[in-house]
Amino acid sequence: MTQGTGEKPSRIRRILVSSALPYANGPLHAGHILEHIQTDIWVRYQRLRGHICTYISADDGHGTTTMIKAEELGIPPETLLEQMKQNHVRDFQGFHIEHDNYYSTHSEENRILSERIYNQCLQQGHIHTSEVEQLYDPDKQMFLADRFVSGCCPKCGAPDQYGNNCEVCGASYEATELLNPRSRLSGQTPVLKSSKHLFFDLPAFTDFLKQWVDGPAIHPSIRNKLGEWLTGGLAQWDISRDSPYFGFLIPGYKDKYFYVWMDAPIGYIASFQNLLTRRADLDFDDYWDAEKAAAAGTEIHHFIGKDIVYFHALFWPAMLKCAGFRTPTRIHTHGFLTVNQSKLSKSRGGQSFEIASYLKHFDPEYLRYYFASRLSPGVDDIDMDLSEMARKVNSDLVGKLVNIASRCAKFINQHFDHRLSAQLPLESEFERAVAAGSEIAECFERADFAAGIRKIMALADDANEYIQQQAPWELIRNPETKDHAQAVCTQGLNLFRVLILYLKPVAPRLAGRAEDFLGTEPVSWANLEQPLLNRSIQPFTPLMKRLDEKALIRRMAPPPPPKEPAEEGSGLIDHSRFAEIELKIARILAAEEVEGADSLLKLTMDLGNETREVFSGIKSAYKPADLTGRLTLMATNLKAKKMRFGVSEGMILAAGSGQKIFLLSPDSGAEPGMSVT
Repeated sequence: MTQGTGEKPSRIRRILVSSALPYANGPLHAGHILEHIQTDIWVRYQRLRGHICTYISADDGHGTTTMIKAEELGIPPETLLEQMKQNHVRDFQGFHIEHDNYYSTHSEENRILSERIYNQCLQQGHIHTSEVEQLYDPDKQMFLADRFVSGCCPKCGAPDQYGNNCEVCGASYEATELLNPRSRLSGQTPVLKSSKHLFFDLPAFTDFLKQWVDGPAIHPSIRNKLGEWLTGGLAQWDISRDSPYFGFLIPGYKDKYFYVWMDAPIGYIASFQNLLTRRADLDFDDYWDAEKAAAAGTEIHHFIGKDIVYFHALFWPAMLKCAGFRTPTRIHTHGFLTVNQSKLSKSRGGQSFEIASYLKHFDPEYLRYYFASRLSPGVDDIDMDLSEMARKVNSDLVGKLVNIASRCAKFINQHFDHRLSAQLPLESEFERAVAAGSEIAECFERADFAAGIRKIMALADDANEYIQQQAPWELIRNPETKDHAQAVCTQGLNLFRVLILYLKPVAPRLAGRAEDFLGTEPVSWANLEQPLLNRSIQPFTPLMKRLDEKALIRRMAPPPPPKEPAEEGSGLIDHSRFAEIELKIARILAAEEVEGADSLLKLTMDLGNETREVFSGIKSAYKPADLTGRLTLMATNLKAKKMRFGVSEGMILAAGSGQKIFLLSPDSGAEPGMSVT
């Protein structure tokens, strides 16, 4: 799907991209920002490759939650939607996320499209009615959505669980199965009440969905889970809700509304249709009509979290298929996000990572880079370790990348009147960095940003090593080698420019400052292979400052959860204390003896997206050569320990003592960086 570095694309791809729709009942949290940054990076990459890539999203405005929130504030739901949309757009733009259109599901376009798709499904015979029993709050005089009822889990008995699944044992169930249910709105005990609902015949599309799930649209990491649902048998999908409800009335009914998950994904289509009023170069049918889209070769990519994959990978394609619309080309799915092990949850009152506070005090590209360094095509969960974030930003962006420009520009500015040399001293260094763009491009194409970042930073290490070996500060002192010093620094700045292109989707503002400093046109793959020679650069000014780790933690870290005291004299600890330890799979890249230490070995550990050094007292049981390449378990969120021999940045897990020490090792198939759960 990608072309070689520096070439014009063999085919201009036309791609429509969406991020999942944030609920309009409150401010954004870090999980929303993660997903939209992930999407924005992918979109920017595609545009740098010369493709036509359109990025849309919207606020998810319908449902009981919006209605109740507006009632609490004493304002109409429409006013709440407009206020939240303005806040969401402001925060997205604060993180340099550039949607071509950010809309709302509560729009005339979405109402018409929802009715159109519903009527198509009705005409195809895939809509039917059935009586259902639901929990009803007699005090509020309304049926209770799952999130507004709680009780004891019918499987394990855990208290205070929502009406659809248990957060303790993971069981799924109907709200009517809860033990001792109560309404979260009034605190009253709900009663069972019957109502006629409309259902979409999802099981009729089982064969189509099995084939679709096995295709290229679904990443292997979620294919198995979808296969379990398909094999277990799909249920009829309830697409209606009873009044009172904030949403679209279903045609032919006065008290039935489309369920929010019926019209929410249609919001992707509605947002695109709204964009067409400003974009004459886009055609609706080329992207959404099944036959015309196939002929036009357009693509549609959804970026979502794994918690909503059921809707996007089963309900959504079945509904589109039934109504004659095209299905997505690919669904990119990410895992859950926590901040210092604290779950993001509005409904549970959990840490929501104050976006406005972050933007007020910190560069948004710190977070863009950190998220990029952790994001892969799979659905692994990400814990946002604030200390790790500061270390990574300061080490990679400031200590490696910007350092190249700072070191080289100093000599060019001071000794050569800001002018680059007429040729490079060793073209193979530059050519090798350019050639690496093909692998980096493949990483970005499959949304494996973490792998791409590792490759980029390896090139930055090589560039710094080249400068260190050439030592222009020594060359500049000798008139006979002064010109070579200019060429070496010109080489370094050209390597810096290549790296800036590779990071431009991740850090667009940093790239812009670098382009201004180099006095060049915006870098892109099309102009990458031509080095900057025999031209002037601007005086160097710092391109990025270091991230203050203490300030980041002080302002953004969630408060520690309250600890339940263990039973006196039991010697037991509660689960929350154990959960504070972050265990990950790590690979031993190198092991060496420590001079002057009887029991210690110095280990270089690969954690997937970073390497660390650890000192471990296992010398009596293992020879260094026998450890290289082994996988083990590592505690990664311990404070660095200063020792006489160096700094230990974690702890590996082993059992035993003396010569009978055994490393704890995972089963085959484990990869460095995986979290231990």
